[in-house]
Amino acid sequence: MSTQAPHSATPAPAEAHLGRRRLGVPAVVFMIIAASAPLTVVAGGVTSNFAVSGLVGIPLSFVVLGAVLILFVVGYSAMSHHIHNAGAFYAYVARGLGKPVGVGAAWVAIVSYNAMQIGIYGLFGFALSSFIAAMTGAELAWWLCALMGWVVVGLFGINKVDLSAKVLGVLVALEFVVVAVYDVVALRVAPEGVSGAALEPQSLFVGGVGAALAFSIAAFMGFESGAIYNEEVKDPRRTAGRATFIAVIVISVFYAFSAWAMSVGTGPTQVVAASREMGPDLMFVFLSEHAATVFSDFAQLMFITSLLAALIAFHQVVARYFFSLGREGVLPSYLAGISPRTQAPAAGSLTQSALALVLIAVFAIAGTGHEYGPLFPVLTLFTWLTNMGAFGLVLLLAMTSLAVVGYFRRHRDLYSLWTRAIAPTVSAALLMAVFALIVINFDVLIGLEGDSILSWLLPALVLIPGAAGTVWAWMLRSRRPDLYAGIGRGGELE
Repeated sequence: MSTQAPHSATPAPAEAHLGRRRLGVPAVVFMIIAASAPLTVVAGGVTSNFAVSGLVGIPLSFVVLGAVLILFVVGYSAMSHHIHNAGAFYAYVARGLGKPVGVGAAWVAIVSYNAMQIGIYGLFGFALSSFIAAMTGAELAWWLCALMGWVVVGLFGINKVDLSAKVLGVLVALEFVVVAVYDVVALRVAPEGVSGAALEPQSLFVGGVGAALAFSIAAFMGFESGAIYNEEVKDPRRTAGRATFIAVIVISVFYAFSAWAMSVGTGPTQVVAASREMGPDLMFVFLSEHAATVFSDFAQLMFITSLLAALIAFHQVVARYFFSLGREGVLPSYLAGISPRTQAPAAGSLTQSALALVLIAVFAIAGTGHEYGPLFPVLTLFTWLTNMGAFGLVLLLAMTSLAVVGYFRRHRDLYSLWTRAIAPTVSAALLMAVFALIVINFDVLIGLEGDSILSWLLPALVLIPGAAGTVWAWMLRSRRPDLYAGIGRGGELE
């Protein structure tokens, strides 16, 4: 067998860079929160969690996980001061745990982020199709509606990143307005009175808490994307860290408060049953009964734009991972192609769009005449892929925490013991516990009853590329030591 590395191991020129100094703290915060899709989480994620776990204490789960992720951000933020690379997880793990593990983490990240992004097309297509049918009576296939979103997302992907930030800022603000109005109305209605039952520990820490935490952690996915924009922010040493801290606090408090308001508005003794009966429609039915009908329609429209915002945000993340890995030769070098007009990672963006198009087509064909009927894209494409993505991303969070400890072991004088060792070690342990809960409850998360090949196939599709990436890095070490030396550095040298 030849020992010559394939063409994919040819790095792009070191001067390949994304648009500089475009984003400030507010812009990055909006990009992060858009990926978390606040309205989608409250209307869909919270109701699903009530329904599946059977627990009233879902609001408290966001508080608990928010505290865990704040611990994660302590070390993650410190790393962002020193490593400015569009492939954040990849670069951090490579510099903290070693290059082979870093490349493995990169391939896990690529699969996980793609799964999160592409999976959302399933819910987006269904939601837009249903909305158009309700408003006009026209029946459009879910995949046709998904392709409408696909075109919009693709156009944002090859444009200047600050355009995405501005549009997402408007959409996120409107999402907050919709949920805030719902919260106020819910607290005013309160059929069983304003109760703190959903925030009591005994409402969460009972049987079913594992599924509840596994569901809730998915609502935070995308919060870590701040460091991915570190090559494009105005202050690389501070912007990502500050934005991530702000986003985690806002997300956890907002989700906890809104989930509590939902329990109060429906009634703590009724919210589980109502969630099982109506699912995401619970919020919109409530608004149609207790607020103006036009506002309920507006809320449903904003639910769709919330999904579109998440699609755009995750697309930007994937494009930058492709760019980073292509620049360093870990993936084919053409992926590092940048638009000369917009300085956007155009090659990575187009590649992600192509992958999404293929999977939309596959699920469109598979869903023809399926017994799930109109819900097919929600119960398959959305449920399977987004939970598969969350599985990989939580594992990467834990690995990144360990990487922080490894990196600062060589830079002990930079930060306190708390920042460089204690906080990241505790967060790694807690995140691995959450990851274990996801593994144990994975069949529940993807809606399976009984044994199914999917309960191990979907996680395997995340883990096997990670193992392959690690092996590939070992091969590069002997075959292309020059390329191997630059892994995780993005053209910079320590």
